[in-house]
Amino acid sequence: MPADDDQPDVGDEPGRTDQASWEAAVRHLYEDAYAYVATGPRRHEDWRLDVLAVMSRSVPDPRGWAGLDDEAENPERSARPAYPFRDLTPEYLAERLHEIDRSSAEDLLLALTDDGCTLSNLERFPESPTELRAMARTVLARYGDAYSCHTNVRRAGAGSEGALDFTVSDWSYSPLSVYTEDSGLVVVSAAEVGLFWNFADY
Repeated sequence: MPADDDQPDVGDEPGRTDQASWEAAVRHLYEDAYAYVATGPRRHEDWRLDVLAVMSRSVPDPRGWAGLDDEAENPERSARPAYPFRDLTPEYLAERLHEIDRSSAEDLLLALTDDGCTLSNLERFPESPTELRAMARTVLARYGDAYSCHTNVRRAGAGSEGALDFTVSDWSYSPLSVYTEDSGLVVVSAAEVGLFWNFADY
């Protein structure tokens, strides 16, 4: 694991996606979502500290790649840089983010493309589910081969532990923002921490 305040090398490596492909996938998937997509450096053994830094916008993307921030111009941010996220602690995140498998992470990236955290959101896209899943894999490919995925979303079903069951209609989540609903994915590698979040206010 990286030591505190170490800057890991996050240059392009074989097998990873390139900037243009990653940014295009992010823009297309979340163009109609109320989204926050950002990546920051992994500097701590406890990656939740790095998640908080990304939430508070206090660290730049290590590669200079463009994410999305629909709250960028909100005046609330002058007093609270992490807005619309609440004032959180690593302990709070530890209780509310749970690990999921990579297949579930792909599904979740697609479910986050609009409100409701459901794969029925894919119906508005002209691309096929196979093409959209390829975009989700392009997004995840940035983080290499050794990464873990964590979410505040729970969809209980008959699947194995660590899986989100998108065939069930009921789901729950642990809110991390001021909005009525927020759901997201955290991707953690040895070098980077990525956040993919969708907010809804009904």
